[in-house]
Amino acid sequence: MVDTATDSAILHAIMEAAVDAMIVSDQSGTILRANAAAARMFQFDTDEMVGQSVNMLMPQALARLHDGFMAHHVETGEKRIIGIGRDVEGQRKDGSIFPLHLSVGHSQVGGTRIFIGILHDLTNRKATEDALARSQRLDAIGALTGGIAHDFNNLLTVIVGNLELLEMRGADDRQLPLIKDALETAEMGADLTTRLMVFARQSNLKPVKSDLRELCSNTLALLKRTIGATYHIKTDFAEELDPVMVDPVQLQSALMNLALNARDAMGAGGELLVSVANVTIDDTYMAQETDIEPGDYVRLSVSDNGAGMNLEAQRRAFEPFFTTKAESGGTGLGLAMVYGFVRQSGGHVTLYSELGMGTSFGLYFPAVEHEPSRNWAEGDAKDRPAPPTGNGETILIVEDNARVRKLSLERIRDLGFETLEAETADQAYEMLQNGVQVDVVFSDLVMPGALNGYDLATKIVREFPAIKVLLTSGYASDVVTGALSHDVPFDILHKPYRQSELARRLQALLAGVSDG
Repeated sequence: MVDTATDSAILHAIMEAAVDAMIVSDQSGTILRANAAAARMFQFDTDEMVGQSVNMLMPQALARLHDGFMAHHVETGEKRIIGIGRDVEGQRKDGSIFPLHLSVGHSQVGGTRIFIGILHDLTNRKATEDALARSQRLDAIGALTGGIAHDFNNLLTVIVGNLELLEMRGADDRQLPLIKDALETAEMGADLTTRLMVFARQSNLKPVKSDLRELCSNTLALLKRTIGATYHIKTDFAEELDPVMVDPVQLQSALMNLALNARDAMGAGGELLVSVANVTIDDTYMAQETDIEPGDYVRLSVSDNGAGMNLEAQRRAFEPFFTTKAESGGTGLGLAMVYGFVRQSGGHVTLYSELGMGTSFGLYFPAVEHEPSRNWAEGDAKDRPAPPTGNGETILIVEDNARVRKLSLERIRDLGFETLEAETADQAYEMLQNGVQVDVVFSDLVMPGALNGYDLATKIVREFPAIKVLLTSGYASDVVTGALSHDVPFDILHKPYRQSELARRLQALLAGVSDG
C-alpha cells in the first residue's frame, strides 16, 4: 500500500517532469502548488506563485470573470471548462499577454476540493497559423494581381503598337509630341505592371550564381552617395559565404528599396546595418517560421533603428499598394516587389519590428554549390539596337485576342514581312499540316483549345524543323514553364514590347542566332 508521503513524492516528480505548466489551486482560486514549467511560462518563481490567487496569471478582463466561474461550478456542478479544455490568454510577470490552452481537472483531498490546471503555451502555434494565413492571403492577392497585370499588358501592347505605327507612318509636327507623351505614359504603365508581376511572382527573372557580398557592396557604394550624410551604413559580411542563384538587378533593386524605406523610417538620421551570412534552417526554426524548407540559406538582413512598425503595418507590409507614406507619395509597391522577387527566387522573407526600436528584414536565398560565377555585369549582344528587319518572309501570327492579333499583323507587315493569322494553336497546327508555307510562327503562349503555345512550338520543332518559332506572353516564362512543362526551351518575348525588340528577335531567329 502506498503511503501519503509516497503519493506526494510521485505527484512532485510528475509535476516537475511535465513539459507543460501545472498549477494546483483550492476552490477559492488560491495556488497551492506550481511546477517549474509554470514558473518559466509566467516568469515568476514558484515561491511567488504559491499562496496567491490564480487571477495573477490572467489578463484583467478574464480575472474579473474567473471567480464567478469558480463559484458557479461549486454551486451547480456545471462544467464549462473542467474536463473539456479551451484556448484562453495568460499574463506573464512583465504584463505581456500570450495565448495558451487550459484544461482543468478537480478532485477531493481530505474533504477539500482542489483543481489542477494544465496549461500549454500556444505562442508558436499561433505565430505559425498567422504566418500561414498571411502567406495564403498574399498568394491570393498575387494570383489576382498577376491576372490583372497580364490583361493590362495586352491592352498596353495594343496602345504602344498603334502609337508606334502612327509615329512611323509620318505624323506631323503637331502630332509627334502628343504621340511621344502617350508612349512615355504607356511605358510608365508597363513599368507598373512589371512591378506588379514581380509581386505576383510572374516576373521574368534572370538568375545567375552570385556572391551576395559583391552585389551588396556595389549597391551600397551607390547608396552611400545618395542616402545622405546623416545616415550611417554599417556592414557585417561573413568571410565564408555560399553563392546563391539570384537575378542581380532585382537583388540590387530589393536592397535599394529596403534601404530607402529604412531611411524614411529613421527620419533625420540613423544607422542602417546590412549583414550577409550563411544560415541553416532546422526543425527548431521551422517551429517559428512557415513556408520555408529546411536546408542551407544565405541570409541578407537589412536593419534600421527607426520608428518601427505597428502590428497592422507588419501584417500588411507586403501587400501591394499598402503604404504608411501616403503623404510623402509612397506607392506601396516597394515591399511587395521585394517579397515577390525573393519568393520567386525560392527564398523567404521575414519581418521583425518594434515601435520605437526599428525594423529588420531578413531575405533568405537557397545556397548553391561553389562554381565559377558568370559575370552578369558584362553586356549582352541582345541589348544592342536592331537594324531594319524583313525581306518578304512569311510569318504566321497565332493569337486568340482579336485586338492584339490585328495589331501584331500590322506591326509585322511594317517590318517587311508577309503575314498569315490563326486564332488558336489548334488552327495554326492544322494550317501547317495542310501545307501552308511559313518561315516563322509568332504565337501567344496561353490560349484556349487542346494546344497551347508551347505545345504548338514543340510540334513545329519535331514536325516542321525548318520553321522558326517565337513565343510571346504577358506572363513570365519561368512561371508559365512550371505549369506548361516541356523538354524543349523557347525564347519568349514579353508583352508589352517595343517594335525594335520585336524586330531584333525576328532578325535573330531568321539569322539562326539564339536570343535566350
